[in-house]
Amino acid sequence: MLTQELFQMLNEIQLKTTINGIEYNLLIPSRLLASDFLRDNLNLTGTHVGCEHGICGSCTIKIDGLTARSCLKFAVQLDGKKVETVESFKEKPETRNILEKFKAHHSLQCGFCTPGFLMIIDELLKSKIKFSENEIREALSGNLCRCTGYENIIKAANEILAHKGIK
Repeated sequence: MLTQELFQMLNEIQLKTTINGIEYNLLIPSRLLASDFLRDNLNLTGTHVGCEHGICGSCTIKIDGLTARSCLKFAVQLDGKKVETVESFKEKPETRNILEKFKAHHSLQCGFCTPGFLMIIDELLKSKIKFSENEIREALSGNLCRCTGYENIIKAANEILAHKGIK
């Protein structure tokens, strides 16, 4: 029979990752969700947890530059990866425009869905592809917002992407 200590040792794994430019080397439970790891272990509460099924998009983060739903990933899947959360926006000059345009267009109300939208728009900016308004709408359609009706979010996204000369 396994002792509690041995059981715990068998269910923990070493995680080495870089999150928002900070390197971490931690022993974590092997079945810890990435969203819970970010929020509970690192206090990065900008990663919101809504549906816990990957539907709402509030937990969206970037892993090696690509957006992903953190509620659908185990923390161990971040091993060796470069992770960005919405908290990284305040540290990077290139993301300030996204925040300013969201504010200028009143693109948030309660703010619960905002981190997911910001992460996706940032990914679109880095893709260097020209997007039509319909393509922007489609790219953002995986994030649910119950307050804004999306129009101001789309206006902000259009202006952000046009500002960078991508549109």
